[in-house]
Amino acid sequence: MPRYAPNRVPTAVKKRYFELLHQGYRGAAAARYVGVSTSCGSLWFIDAGSMIVPDPGPISPRFLTQDDRIAIADGLHTGQSVKRIAASIGKSFQSVYREIKRNSKPDGRYNPWWAHNQALLRRKRPKEEKIRAGEQLRTFVREKLTEKWSPQQISRHLAREHAHDTSTRACPETIYRALFAGLLGRRDAKLRTGRTRRKKQRRGVPTLNKIKNMTLIHQRPVEVNDRKSPGHWEGDLIIGRGQGSAIGTLVERTTRYVQLIHLPGGWKAPQVRNALIAQTAHIPPQMRRTLTWDQGRELTLHQDIEALTGFRIYFCDPHSPWQRGTNENMNGLLRQYFPKGTDLSVHTAQDLRAVARQLNRRPRIVLGDKTPVEAMRDCLTGPLTR
Repeated sequence: MPRYAPNRVPTAVKKRYFELLHQGYRGAAAARYVGVSTSCGSLWFIDAGSMIVPDPGPISPRFLTQDDRIAIADGLHTGQSVKRIAASIGKSFQSVYREIKRNSKPDGRYNPWWAHNQALLRRKRPKEEKIRAGEQLRTFVREKLTEKWSPQQISRHLAREHAHDTSTRACPETIYRALFAGLLGRRDAKLRTGRTRRKKQRRGVPTLNKIKNMTLIHQRPVEVNDRKSPGHWEGDLIIGRGQGSAIGTLVERTTRYVQLIHLPGGWKAPQVRNALIAQTAHIPPQMRRTLTWDQGRELTLHQDIEALTGFRIYFCDPHSPWQRGTNENMNGLLRQYFPKGTDLSVHTAQDLRAVARQLNRRPRIVLGDKTPVEAMRDCLTGPLTR
C-alpha cells in the first residue's frame, strides 16, 4: 500500500470510522464497516494519537467541536485562507489561528482527530480547587482580604514570596472564584467594594456648570500627561446623603498619593476654597503645580485658590470624568470607607487622615508595587524643578 494512501479516502469515511470507535467498535470491525482495510484504519488511529478520549460534547458554544476541526482540516488541505475557514464554521479567525497553532502535530500537520483528542485531554480537570485544598493558602488570602488588599495585590505578593512553589500561589481569577463561591467565608473575607458577585462598573455624570474665567484642560502643560513630573494633582468631591455633606479628594498623578479634605461647614464655594487653602499648606511648594477639577460650582472661587496656594487650576470638559481618571479611580476606592447614601459629616478630620494613611500605604501595581508614600518620598528626596 502506498505510504499516503490512507489520506486519499474521503473525510466522511474517516469521520464515520472514528464515530464507530467512539461507539465501542473494534478497529477491524469499524474498518470493515466503512469499507477500508484493517491496516488502513490502524494508520488512521495511530495518526490520531492512538487513543479514544470520551467526548461529552461542547460545554459552551464558544468551544470547537469535532466537526469544526474537520472543517478546518479540509479547508487547510484545499488551501483556503484562515479567515474563510473561520467564516464557514462561524468562529473568529483569531480562534482558528490559535487552534491551528495549539493543536497541530509535532511535525506541523493538522489532524482534526489528533487535535480534538488533545483539546479533550486539556479540558479534563479532575483536581480540586487550589484554594479549597490548601489550608495555608486559604488562610493567607482571607487575612489579606480583611486588610482590604485586592485579589491582584494578593496574587502578586504570593508570586514574589513563593516564586518556586506553585502550590502556594494563586492568580487573581482563582481568588475571585473562591471568594464568590464562599470558600473564604461569607462574613470575614470580602472585597473592598463589598461585592459578592461580578458587577459592571458604573460611573456618574458630572453636572454642567458655568464658571467664570475657567482654563480648560486642553491648555494644561503637555508634561502633565506623561506623569514623569510630580506635583500635578486631580481633585473632586464625594457627596453624602441628600447632598448635605461632602469630602474633598486630591490625588497626585505621578505617585497616586491621596489627601482628603475635611469640609465640616459644607461644600459651597467659600467653604471649599478655605479648606483647600488651609489643608494643602503643608504640601511643599514644588509639589503644588497644577490641579485638575471638573466643572462643579464648588470651585467657582478658583482664582482665589490659585492666588493663595500656588496651584494652577484646570477644568475638565463637561461630562468627561475620564479626564480625571486617577481621581475617579481613587473615589471608587474611597467608597468602601464612605458608602454612597451615608452622612459624611460624621467623619472627623482624624478619620479622614486615617483613611488616607491606609490608602497611601497600600502597594500599587502602577508604581511597581511601591506604596504612594514611598513614591512621594522618592520625589521629595530626588531633584525637583518647578
